[in-house]
Amino acid sequence: MSNKEKILNIAVIAHVDAGKSTLVDAFLRQSDVFRDNEEVVDCIMDSNDLERERGITIYSKNCSVIHDGVKINIVDTPGHADFSSEVERIIRTVDTVILLVDASEGPMPQTRFVLSKALEIGLKPILLINKIDKKDQRAEEVVDEVYELFLELNANDEQLDFPILYGIAREGIVQYDLNTPSDSIEPLFKTILKHCDVYPDLDDDPVQMQVSALAYDEYIGRLGIGRIYKGVLKPGTQYIRCNQDGLEKKETISKIFVYKGLSRTDVKEAHSGDIVVIAGMPDISIGDTICDPEHIEPMEQIEIEEPTLSMNFHVNSSPFAGQSGKFVTSRNLKERLEKELEVNVGLRVEPTDSADCFKVSGRGELHISILIENMRREGYELAVSKPEVILHRDENGTKVEPIEEVVCLAPSEYQGTIINKLNLRKGVMQDMEEENGYVKITYLAPTRGLLGFRSEFINDTHGEGTLGRRISGYEPYKGEITQRMQGAMISTETGQAMTYALWNLQERGQLFISPQTEVYEGMIIGESAKNIDMDVNPLKNKKLTAIRSSGRDEAMLLTPPRIFSLEEALEWINDDELVEVTPDAIRIRKKGLTAQDRRNLYREKMAQNKD
Repeated sequence: MSNKEKILNIAVIAHVDAGKSTLVDAFLRQSDVFRDNEEVVDCIMDSNDLERERGITIYSKNCSVIHDGVKINIVDTPGHADFSSEVERIIRTVDTVILLVDASEGPMPQTRFVLSKALEIGLKPILLINKIDKKDQRAEEVVDEVYELFLELNANDEQLDFPILYGIAREGIVQYDLNTPSDSIEPLFKTILKHCDVYPDLDDDPVQMQVSALAYDEYIGRLGIGRIYKGVLKPGTQYIRCNQDGLEKKETISKIFVYKGLSRTDVKEAHSGDIVVIAGMPDISIGDTICDPEHIEPMEQIEIEEPTLSMNFHVNSSPFAGQSGKFVTSRNLKERLEKELEVNVGLRVEPTDSADCFKVSGRGELHISILIENMRREGYELAVSKPEVILHRDENGTKVEPIEEVVCLAPSEYQGTIINKLNLRKGVMQDMEEENGYVKITYLAPTRGLLGFRSEFINDTHGEGTLGRRISGYEPYKGEITQRMQGAMISTETGQAMTYALWNLQERGQLFISPQTEVYEGMIIGESAKNIDMDVNPLKNKKLTAIRSSGRDEAMLLTPPRIFSLEEALEWINDDELVEVTPDAIRIRKKGLTAQDRRNLYREKMAQNKD
């Protein structure tokens, strides 16, 4: 490899909030990627607006650094199990992974998921225990827990002999052990180069590249991102594109880009081992193999785990439809969902009996809600139903449902509430440990029962708890699970909500709106204190009289309303309700807007249940 760059590809994997993006920041800052006077933000790789707002990585991203003459391509992967399809694709393009584990929390459910994917394809991980500056750090115990996790995942002897490093990613420090201080991440660079061989020189072999991700450029169109496994790729050359269905098509690559730092650079040729971005193939898709016309060797298909949740996306039919959105028709909705399928391989879209409704399936609530949030920001209006778990039949014909491992870390004082809530949701406790005033509770619970649990958990623990979840498998159907215990306050009028009406209504439950909010008939404006829906009139105002007495008027002080995020609204609704999503508002409504519509829908449901 003397005539070309030595190349090594690594991925940083971990659970949410372990410090992946912060570690990538340190790689870039300590590799002279930025100018001395350049202003650099934290979590550089989390460039998407949603990622910055939520503080999580949603999309896998690439960058590269040069160290000791070796080009290291770095992939920052999502840690949330809902974006598992991103991890499954990207993990194939790398030579090793850095497993990042919090020095206090230890391995979490998502850690198990991302690590299992790396071990399955034979990668030899490097363990980095992060956040060793925490007061409650227990690095030695965490290392033992990671060893146990490797054994549970059937790691081979080579994989079990992993290097162990300790660090504080936020300060750009990695050290060989707890007692040897460091002022940089140089120990990590040295360990990567020592632990993993650079990619072999296969430039003389016939070209073979597999697409693992897609992107779009408004000037040059659709882009395919993937690794060149063999050969040299050149723009202006014809290649055979083999898709996942076995079809072979002759196409020409117009441009090739490689990663230099954070930017994509146009090149005249790209070599084996490198991660590249190619343009010029308008129908390119994830899993496609680019081959030499004389040596057609399609690579193994990329298997993606099946969706576990589905929601119905409806055309917005509320009285306020079309007031703020640009895209409101079923055609707009269909085209946008088809466009999403091109880059989001973990998603499924199916037609329904109605032309105005599409069934969208994904890996979890967050997976689908990110899509909805992106659509509303692009100007789409839609109404979304309650998430439903996808049930299956096993080989014996028994109905089975997805089961999740749930790990709750919270102050000990809240353990009774957490245990009670999970028991009601058909959960079965697996383990409970208490240390330093905190309790770690592990449960196995059906995905159905966990819908809406995250927001309840945050409220119950006053924001001090941490919740981790992952799909652990399928088990026989667990039976009926109690839905929301409270009813809804449903507006009977259309217009502006009045302070006087809301002041009287707040005694009967919790409000979701404030005075002067525009409401319509059938819109839900609050949660009833009782387990029954209430029809209310939020437009009612105080009657004016000819005689006014200053002593008669009371100051009408309203309790601040509960404002829902998109995920919270989806968790809150019942089967007969919808979340109306527009660019400027998130509203909750009944499927039947009038009282008569609701009665008719109820009768239809009862008739179906009898059948």
